[in-house]
Amino acid sequence: MRAYARSLSIALLPALLGLSIGCTKAKPSDDTITKDVQTKVATDPDTKDSDVTVAASQGKITLTGKAKTPAAKKKVEQIAQEEPGVAAVDDQIAVEPPAEQAAQPAPPPAPAPPPPQPIVVPAGTTLTVRLGQALSSKTSETGQTFIATLAQPVSVQGKAAIPAGSTISGTVLAAKAKGKVKGEGQLDLALRSITVRGQTFNIQTDVLDNTVKGKGSRTAKTTGGGAAGGALIGGIAGGGRGAAIGALAGAGAGLVGGAATGNQQIEIPAESALSFRLSAPLTLPPPSR
Repeated sequence: MRAYARSLSIALLPALLGLSIGCTKAKPSDDTITKDVQTKVATDPDTKDSDVTVAASQGKITLTGKAKTPAAKKKVEQIAQEEPGVAAVDDQIAVEPPAEQAAQPAPPPAPAPPPPQPIVVPAGTTLTVRLGQALSSKTSETGQTFIATLAQPVSVQGKAAIPAGSTISGTVLAAKAKGKVKGEGQLDLALRSITVRGQTFNIQTDVLDNTVKGKGSRTAKTTGGGAAGGALIGGIAGGGRGAAIGALAGAGAGLVGGAATGNQQIEIPAESALSFRLSAPLTLPPPSR
C-alpha cells in the first residue's frame, strides 16, 4: 500500500509542476501587457491613426491620448480589455473634433472704434461776442479785464465746436482819453480766454483798435493781420447807448458798437456786439459720446 502511494506521488509530481509553470506563464508582466496593447493599437486598421498611450500597473491599463473617431476610441478600449492578464481598463482617451470643424478659423475680433479726435478751430475764425459791461477810453484802464459771451455759435467742418453763450474773458490793452485840444482817444481790446462746456482755454485774437481824433473823426480797426477801416455800428452822431445794442458785427469786419460822446471819447455800451478774429488756432477736446 505504501509502495502504491509513493508511486502515485511520483506520478503526480510532473503534472503539478507543469500546472504551476502554466499558471506562472498565464500572468504576463505589466511591461508585456503595455507593449502588446500598444502594438495591437498601432497595427489595427481601425486604431492605427489614433495617438494613444498605454500604461499598465498591476494588471490595470490606463489609456490616454486622442482617437480619431468615437469608434476608434471604443476599439482601443476593446483591445485593452481583451489583453491576457488585464484586470481593469481606465479609458481617458479624448476624441478629436472633425477635421472641418478644427480647420475653421476663429472669427477676427471686432476692430476697436477709432479714438475721438480733438476739434481744432483754425486761426482766422471770427468770434462775435456781446459785452457784459460798458468800456470807455475815458474810464477804462489799461490791463483791465472785461467779460463777454459768445453771441454766435462756432462750427468747424459742419460740426458744432463752441456753443453760443460761452463765457469769454478779454483785456483792455490800451485806454487813453482824448484831450480837449489835441490828442486822440484810444481803446484797444483783445480776447484772452474762453470757457467751453466747463473747461477754460487760453485764446489769441487780433487786437481791436479803436481811436477817435479831430472833430468827431473816429476809426475802428482790427490790427495784427485783420482788416483795417472797420465801420462803427450805429454811427457817431446821435447813436446813443441803444445804437449798438442787439447789433452783430459782420464776420471778419472788425466792427465796434457804440457812439462818441460830446467830448469825443470812445464809449462802448454793455451788450454791444464786437467781432474778434483768432490769430492762432484753438484746440478743444473731442465732444463726449
